[in-house]
Parts: sequence; C-alpha cells; structure tokens
Amino acid sequence: MNDDLDRVDPREDPSGRPDDLDRRRHDHKLVGLLARDGFKGPRYDRFEDGLARYGISVLRAWMHSGFIFQLVAERGLGLRPHERELEELGSNSDLREELATMTVACALVRFRQHALVEGGWTFEGGASITTYFMGACVYEFPNEFRRYRASEQRHRRALQRQQEVYELPVSPLSAADEVLGSQYVRDVLKGIGDPRIRATVALALDGYTHEEIRELLEATSVRAIEGLLYRWRMKAKRDEEGEQRG
Repeated sequence: MNDDLDRVDPREDPSGRPDDLDRRRHDHKLVGLLARDGFKGPRYDRFEDGLARYGISVLRAWMHSGFIFQLVAERGLGLRPHERELEELGSNSDLREELATMTVACALVRFRQHALVEGGWTFEGGASITTYFMGACVYEFPNEFRRYRASEQRHRRALQRQQEVYELPVSPLSAADEVLGSQYVRDVLKGIGDPRIRATVALALDGYTHEEIRELLEATSVRAIEGLLYRWRMKAKRDEEGEQRG
C-alpha cells in the first residue's frame, strides 16, 4: 500500500487532454486507500504533501509565463493583469512562491472536502487527481492575486501620501506637531531612515487615524502603530532637548 503513495508524481497536462487511463486507474485505487483512513492521518499527509509540492511547482511556472491568467479567463474569472503586474510576476521569484503557496494551501482544503470526502473526483470523470487539483488551484488563484493587488495599492497610497507630506504644508492634526512644531517635524521626517517609520509618521501628520494607518501599512495592530509613533515622538523630543542643552 505504501508503494501506491510513493508513486504519486504524475505530470499535469495544461492542454486539457483526457488523462491516461492507467493513471486514473492508479488514482482510483489510491483514493480508495486513503478513504479507509477517512482522508486523514500519516498516509493522507504524505499524499497531501506531494500534491502541494507539485501544485506549487506548476503554479510558479504558470505565473512566470502568464499562462495562469489565460486559464483563469477561460473560467470566467478574468483578472486583467496590468503590464507592471505581469513583469513583477515574471521577475520576482519570491512573489511567485508566496502566491503559489497561499493558493495551494486554500485549494487543498476545498479539494479534500469536495473532491475526496464528497466524491467530486471520480474515475469516470476523465481527469487525474492532479489535473482535478490544479483545476481547484485555478479557481483559488484569483482570490490570492486580488489580495496581493489590494496590498500593492495600499502600499502605493502610503508612499504617495508620504511624498505629499514633503511637498505640502504639514497638517496640524498630529500630536507630534504640537510638541515639536511643524517646521521641525518636517525636517525630522526627511531624516528618518526607516521607510516604514517614515511612512507611518507621514500618514499620521497627514491626518490619518491609527486604524487607517494600520490598514494601509498592514500592521499587526493599532497598538503597534501607537507604540511606533510614541517611540518616535519621544526620540525626537530627546534629540531636541539634547540640542538645546548643547
């Protein structure tokens, strides 16, 4: 029985041609074997791990070539990627790995329930287990890509606001403004080396609430933003006092 699990390494056929009959017979036997354990336990974990590694590899290749967007569009889930997004996917290996990993993680949950537990995959269906699974990945990919796209948009908005702070008068809404004076804050802001701290301070000076800053910068919590701003204000105040004593 372990031999059946060890041989789970078929190759996905993106052209959509019917899978080899022998392969589907092997998959049918394998599903029966996994069903005895209720699709859980060590043997299922081995099967799922192999499926995940295969799915990540295929998705990375599809993203690199842009083929994933053709497959998504054929299912009526068109994402219409911008040229900049295609270039980023083609050149950024870490991004492809992240999107592939998140897509596969979500697809595995649905695949187990719908394809295996509920019997959605059948020998008569004409697709191998891996082809069926990659189809599930294609349906999950748009959700992960939209999350990435939204994150990039928030990041660009934060950078834009940061740039506007340098070009426009400083907003009087920040507590730091009251302590240090607007012109001094403007000068200090330009000297902050850490991009994340600079963006956080810039957004605060521009009147954004801590919750809005947390969302824009994808921070862990509002308290994290409050702590960052507090530490920055205290440091700036100490620096000013040190200059006065000197």
